[in-house]
Amino acid sequence: MKVLLIQPRRPCARGFGLHTVVEPLGLEMVAAALCEHQVEILDLFPDERLATRVATFRPDACGISCSFTTDVYQTLETAAAVKTARPSCFVFVGGHHATLNPIDFCRGAVDAVVLGEGETTTPALLQALHAGSDLRAVPGLMLTAPGPPHCTGLRPLVDHPDKLPVPARDLTKAYRHRYHLGLSPVTTVETARGCPYRCHFCSVWRFYRKRCRWKSPERVVAELTGLPETPILFTDDNFLASPPRAARIAQLIRACRLRRPFVFQARSDSIVRFPEVVARWRAAGLTSVFIGFEKIEDEALAGVGKANSVANNERALDILRAHHVKVTASFIVDPEATVGDFSRLRAYLRRHRILQPTFSILTPLPGTDLFEALRERLMTTNYELFDFLHAVLPTRLVLPEFYQEFARLYRWAYLGQLANWRSTVMAILSCLVRGRLSVRRLVDSLRTGLQLFDARGYLADHAT
Repeated sequence: MKVLLIQPRRPCARGFGLHTVVEPLGLEMVAAALCEHQVEILDLFPDERLATRVATFRPDACGISCSFTTDVYQTLETAAAVKTARPSCFVFVGGHHATLNPIDFCRGAVDAVVLGEGETTTPALLQALHAGSDLRAVPGLMLTAPGPPHCTGLRPLVDHPDKLPVPARDLTKAYRHRYHLGLSPVTTVETARGCPYRCHFCSVWRFYRKRCRWKSPERVVAELTGLPETPILFTDDNFLASPPRAARIAQLIRACRLRRPFVFQARSDSIVRFPEVVARWRAAGLTSVFIGFEKIEDEALAGVGKANSVANNERALDILRAHHVKVTASFIVDPEATVGDFSRLRAYLRRHRILQPTFSILTPLPGTDLFEALRERLMTTNYELFDFLHAVLPTRLVLPEFYQEFARLYRWAYLGQLANWRSTVMAILSCLVRGRLSVRRLVDSLRTGLQLFDARGYLADHAT
């Protein structure tokens, strides 16, 4: 069968959607599992023509990724466009949001929702379609027609991730120059699935049914050896969840003489408990770590189910600095924040010399514990605003003042700190010298910053 896999891209993405543009790793892994079929991946950047691609390729089935809540509307529009261009095409949707909220797609042009891991369910779905079998006998689906939505039951998770195929990155070769993390090109690698923690605002542990599974160090390094010489971003939610495994990966990387800049996400308590693993990774090429600090008070951390402490955040910061590893620290801004709360957060950043912070507004994503607790308080159900940069819950300050304070956080952090200017200029010069930065990407990066600083822009988005 001919199968077209599509990654939606929001043409009006604000902030994070422009700063970080990564390959559709989920689709690449699903594509690798469909070796018996003719598969193409369409990364739907604004200059791509969906109708032309469908007319040219003439797919029998089309899968659309919808992992983010903000992609729901574009996913539905994409499904409708595919059906218009090729009515006989079977359209299915998968991903985090689709799995946790399949009812959002039980209408329009979507024929089925793949629930959970697509590498096993999608081949079974296509086999049944090709044979003309009853799809109700295929576990892991929400069928949208004919009749009312019908769930075929959950399919077991892959028992060991080493069994998963290596992502079919050749299918996104044409887009490779578009993928970047900030100013730098990037390749993403998954080495584990799931998280043992139960943060109220996170849907990952629900998607993976409260389970954690790890690829072996040997499998991870084997995949790394075949990748282009770009910085590597590990997509694991907590790369140090299994410290012995993380240490072994670093050891194998050094033994193989793989020379790459590495970036991963980690919890601060893992860094504090295992600083020697950080040292090993620094020697292997670690350049930056993303940490969810979230709050500056322990009580507030407990309120979002973080199960961590401010002291751990600060100690992890010291450990990483001692090893000359950059830290991107993220903070959650509560809609109930006062002017004083914003001021205290700025003071905290200044006191601890946090030069690369990110700020997100507390957002109850559908499929999270937070959503179940706060859904009655939502002041909008417009999924376009569920991007962590807009308030979807009532704010204590009047909304224009709230956005003024939120935008001021970003302006202060990235325009008000001279050290940041120096580091940013040096990063730009380094990327230009190494040929890793184009003028277009530099312009896009500047546009990203200007959007984050624009309080009126946030407010105007509520009216669209």
